[in-house]
Amino acid sequence: MNETLFVSDVHLDAARPRIIDLFNTFLTERAAHADALYILGDLFEYWIGDDAPYTQYKNTFHCLEQLTSNGLPVYFLHGNRDFLIAKQFSEMTGVNLLTEEQVIQVYKHKILVMHGDTLCTDDLEYQRFRKKTQNKFLRWIVLHLPIRARQSLAQHLRDTSKQAVGEKSADIMDVNQQAVINAMQRHQVNTLIHGHTHRPAIHEFTAQQQTFKRAVLGDWYQQGNMLRVTPEDIALSYFN
Repeated sequence: MNETLFVSDVHLDAARPRIIDLFNTFLTERAAHADALYILGDLFEYWIGDDAPYTQYKNTFHCLEQLTSNGLPVYFLHGNRDFLIAKQFSEMTGVNLLTEEQVIQVYKHKILVMHGDTLCTDDLEYQRFRKKTQNKFLRWIVLHLPIRARQSLAQHLRDTSKQAVGEKSADIMDVNQQAVINAMQRHQVNTLIHGHTHRPAIHEFTAQQQTFKRAVLGDWYQQGNMLRVTPEDIALSYFN
């Protein structure tokens, strides 16, 4: 079909079964005909370790495994909700795990992909929390807790996050423009694709006599959202 698809912030959750079904349909009916699929973090509302039971996502795992078994490259990079996804998930689904900042070549486009939370540098409280989640020792401790304790911890973090979001201004939670420019120049790219902010749009801007494009993916709380990259164009698409 000559298109590569990108999604982010699907936030699969047993409390939203319609979205689980919508994503599974997307995998089997749309992604199956693409050249590749990139999932840019927060595929799940939370992930407490590869060893936990996720019976509510059994069909999703099957759909992913079918795609990769049929030769479709599927890539995943971690979000702030599913940063504990690891090797077992990759082996079960055939999905390739990427580093948090990855430069890819898609047709004629050289693109930097990332979840996007590291660009929100004005949100100092969140950046402090994120630093803790990257600590390997703390991760080891969490992954060795009983599953029920991890579930309680995940629920507590979700509740705390909702409260924090309600108390912060929208601008603080958005990306910092200089952080965007720095990341793109560091990787020597003119196109960036990310999620996290739940503000779907394609921004074009100029800095230091260079033209840049930043594509932001939306969330799946109410409807499906994807970015299509073709040899000719980059465009957002919505569906139910």
